[in-house]
Amino acid sequence: MRRMLFITVLMLSVAAPTSAQVGKLGQAVGKLSKAKSMADQVKDLVITEQEEKDMGAAISTRLSQKYGVVQVALVHKYVSLVGRVVASSSTRPNLAWTFIVLDTDGVNAFAAPGGFVHITRGALALIADEAELAGVLGHEIAHITEKHTINAIKKSKVTGGAVEAATRSNVLEFMLDSAYANLLENQYDRGDENESDQVGIRMANKVGYAPAGLGKFLTRLSDRNKDLKEPSGVFASHPETKDRVNKLAKQITSEKLNATATVAARYRATIVYKPVAVAVVAGAAGASSLTGSTGSTVTPTTTTAKPAETSTTSTAKPPASSSKFGLGGVTSKLGADKTNTGTMASAGSRGVNPDRDSRGGSNPARVTVTITPAEIAAFRKGISG
Repeated sequence: MRRMLFITVLMLSVAAPTSAQVGKLGQAVGKLSKAKSMADQVKDLVITEQEEKDMGAAISTRLSQKYGVVQVALVHKYVSLVGRVVASSSTRPNLAWTFIVLDTDGVNAFAAPGGFVHITRGALALIADEAELAGVLGHEIAHITEKHTINAIKKSKVTGGAVEAATRSNVLEFMLDSAYANLLENQYDRGDENESDQVGIRMANKVGYAPAGLGKFLTRLSDRNKDLKEPSGVFASHPETKDRVNKLAKQITSEKLNATATVAARYRATIVYKPVAVAVVAGAAGASSLTGSTGSTVTPTTTTAKPAETSTTSTAKPPASSSKFGLGGVTSKLGADKTNTGTMASAGSRGVNPDRDSRGGSNPARVTVTITPAEIAAFRKGISG
């Protein structure tokens, strides 16, 4: 008689419980050690690059379901161009980097494993120029290249009894749910955040962007959030802003990071969103209060991608139901994430976090754009002081 597997797991580092089974994860479903606890299984599991990509795709689908996706192709293309240029100077330039603009006033950004970088239109509204965008995207890209999301799960406090005949899929499913919860809560430790700051501005500087951009954005975000009793969004778990900005300034001096390009005019001509006060976001005013939000008139200066044999897809639409991580299950079960009572009750007990809990748009569909090598080369030429 087939033995049933019962796993009772509590993630003490995240308050939101995992919500549902999301299908088979990973190709390898062989039984793991019979005597190991779930904590040991998670700590010892070596994630393949394909599993990392599958996990990132599934998490990205959840985020798109929760916040919606801005349905303006030229905004996606512009963010993707900046992101692709910065990522080209990373330690993993050949990942299929995907940049997604989430449809919410909340100021936030999320780095999912395997190359999936998300930024909200609320963050784009608060950013002042292309160098600041490059700094923010560079920070998120570094979280991925350094595998901080996966490492955070492995370092987190997991309790549970011994697992009898656990499969690789069981552990990967657990890690997927934990990774998603960690991203919503910005559960990176201080060391990970500092490393992402340092690596991110090095990448931005290497391609010509002023490395001070990230510090300027963080200072503006800190001023926006000064009346909040608790940190919010991308500011939630980061080190104190003043200390963080000081470290960035010292790094710029000591490493002689002297690029000067801010590219403010191109940014302002392309990104027309207006910042929304955090008090409005906290009141769940949502998309209706944003000038230039989905459905409004946007006048970017970039041009529609021309079809070419060398074109590459920068934001690929995920399959509806075929994935090693069960994306169909994610879409159907976690579309309810916006109103998930367990998640919201848990969020309430942790206090107000307006950027995390901000209202999102209703359309989760990915926006597909193509970017050719020629377009990237032309875009690079515009990075000048």
